[in-house]
Amino acid sequence: MQLQLGTVPTVVVSSAEAAQEVMKTHDEDCCTRPVSPGMKRLSYGLNNVGFAPYGAYWQAMHKFLVVELFGVRHGKATWHARQHQVEKLMSTLSGLAGEPVALKEHIFRLADGIIGMLGFGDMYNSDKFPHHKNLEHVLEEAAHAQASFSAEDYFPNIVGRLVDRITGLAARRDRIFKQLDTFFEIIIEQHLDPRRVKPHNGDLVDRLIGLWKDKSGTLNITRDHVKGIIFGTFIGGPDTASVTILWAMAELIRKPQLLKKVQNEIRGVVGDNERVRQDDLAKLGYLKMVVKETLRLHPPATMLLPREAMRDIQIGGYDVPAKTWIYVNAWAIGRDPASWPDDPEEFKPERFEASEIDFKGAHFELTPFGAGRRICPALSMSTATVEFTLANLLYCFEWALPEGTAVSMEEEGKLIPLLKTPLVLVPTAYRRPAS
Repeated sequence: MQLQLGTVPTVVVSSAEAAQEVMKTHDEDCCTRPVSPGMKRLSYGLNNVGFAPYGAYWQAMHKFLVVELFGVRHGKATWHARQHQVEKLMSTLSGLAGEPVALKEHIFRLADGIIGMLGFGDMYNSDKFPHHKNLEHVLEEAAHAQASFSAEDYFPNIVGRLVDRITGLAARRDRIFKQLDTFFEIIIEQHLDPRRVKPHNGDLVDRLIGLWKDKSGTLNITRDHVKGIIFGTFIGGPDTASVTILWAMAELIRKPQLLKKVQNEIRGVVGDNERVRQDDLAKLGYLKMVVKETLRLHPPATMLLPREAMRDIQIGGYDVPAKTWIYVNAWAIGRDPASWPDDPEEFKPERFEASEIDFKGAHFELTPFGAGRRICPALSMSTATVEFTLANLLYCFEWALPEGTAVSMEEEGKLIPLLKTPLVLVPTAYRRPAS
């Protein structure tokens, strides 16, 4: 589909074949990002990895994040953070057993806590970090601002700037930026304090500061680059895992036979242990199918972040000029009958039993994290968080709807699609059979 959005020519692709052309055949030709004035402001001049234009800086910082935050090298710290936050969640839900629980707040807090511990260390969830609650609110506002219509994106001239001022969007962005900047300054100053006891190998901010202070490299990393990377890590990181967990729980509670099937698998693997362990995940084949099916029907972003053609290309035999914005409609591709002929609108994890299709960038029927050079660097970490959290939720508790209620699957009309009606469930502690 070709659209003319203001002065911006735009193409939306909604089939696996067209997505493959964009993210594989022409990946090198359209792997940069369009410049959005609003995001440029919030990300310190597009210094975060998600929105940075393709080039030497993006390549270096993408590699840095893959190695320093999401890589195998720091796997132990990642699992420590994940286990710590899941244990907190299980303890909280145990105290609420038998009562209706709105899951969204608890799941978002867990995902935020994992990213926070990796980024800022154990102090993120301690009394030494009094800014945490306000940060959650400001980041939520930043995500809404990112998804809001900005006239300046599509009319990059005085008209667009004037419209954004009249609507109040420009003032809102400035307010959010100042609040985030104050918070990031506090974080950096805490990490620069020579009296601070650093965790082993440091946290993400420590390693970013190391890059900033190291003048031997080819990149001139500044204080603003450090803040831009922190912003990029938090603006979307927690949401990806959280929305997938919530949609999976919503789909399973609607189909009790599937819920029981995945619980039986988990409980058969875990046995007499109190919690699901890291090593158990590799044995949970049906749980992995549940996650795949959830990502197919409910990708964390309905549209992948836009790309911009750097030169003239062709997609599906049609000419696409340089500077065209290209959106991949992950939501439509996941429900396309051409790729999913067996009841594409139905939640059926079993469809993956005899299928090699995965979401790691090789199969374009299922690309909720993107593919090619711009694939999400947090894919493995996010997937592990979803699987580990879901496995423990389903192992430790029986789940039911409050009496007289039903699940509404209507989505919020936002960039990251959540349930319009919050998911409220009643957990009951699972009692393992006496051996």
